[in-house]
Amino acid sequence: MDDEGRGRWPADDAVELRQPSVRTLPIVLASPHSGADYPAEFIAASRLDPLSLRRSEDSFVDEIFALAPALGAPLLSARFPRAYLDVNREAYELDPTMFADALPDFVNIGSPRVRMGLGTIPRIVATGEEIYARKLLFAEAKHRIENLYLPYHQQLRRLVDETAAGFGGCLLLDCHSMPSAAGPGSGRGTADIVLGDCHGVACAPQIVAAARRYLAERGFVVAVNAPYAGGFTTDHYGRPRRCLHAMQIELSRSLYMDEHSYCRKPALSRLAEDMSGLIERLGDVATQCLAAGD
Repeated sequence: MDDEGRGRWPADDAVELRQPSVRTLPIVLASPHSGADYPAEFIAASRLDPLSLRRSEDSFVDEIFALAPALGAPLLSARFPRAYLDVNREAYELDPTMFADALPDFVNIGSPRVRMGLGTIPRIVATGEEIYARKLLFAEAKHRIENLYLPYHQQLRRLVDETAAGFGGCLLLDCHSMPSAAGPGSGRGTADIVLGDCHGVACAPQIVAAARRYLAERGFVVAVNAPYAGGFTTDHYGRPRRCLHAMQIELSRSLYMDEHSYCRKPALSRLAEDMSGLIERLGDVATQCLAAGD
């Protein structure tokens, strides 16, 4: 079988985990879509050029939150690109039209994300272009899921459980970026940052309110749950009744990068400082929530 990427990432090298020397905050950070290592075989199997494949990528988000370990919180990042495999999905959300063979009955072929072409193995990039020049085999998807998806979520679950055991609960920050045109309307055009808590289901409201207040104090236009309320990760890990909170954060790419050339702007370092302050603020708020049993 010609499985592009086979052996590209050993199972123990699918993710990058940056740990603090001592965990002092009840927070875990994840960057599932900032991976930028595109296998040559994957590019060859695509109808798109390398720059077009990057349209689904949350470029540099792992850099923006890179100071988290120095503040006392672990940061987990996927090494592989979102266009190759999206871990912010169920393990098997697959579009049957992408495959030359039949999919097993356990595969979710009818989710809204699959219908949009944005399943675990995406059919399109974020701007709508078809990725593949050929049909895939289910064995290819299974290989990616077993060697990339599962190790990522095994690490994430372990980090959440360890944090909860040490602090009595955990706040998971799922870190993303969005095209500048994606934010909802505001007095200044579009939102700079969108916070998602699955419409109040995944995170204590005081945590979301504290994040919104901190960001607004720094001049950012902030929206909540529109147009991004949180994906699989936020919904799957957020269990506030068990003191497990999850919040998605989407940063407008125009804040820190040229969206056409994928070059960093000088403002990236300032944004990283602001996000470091956000981590510290949320660490305080999450600690108070956990102490109160919220």
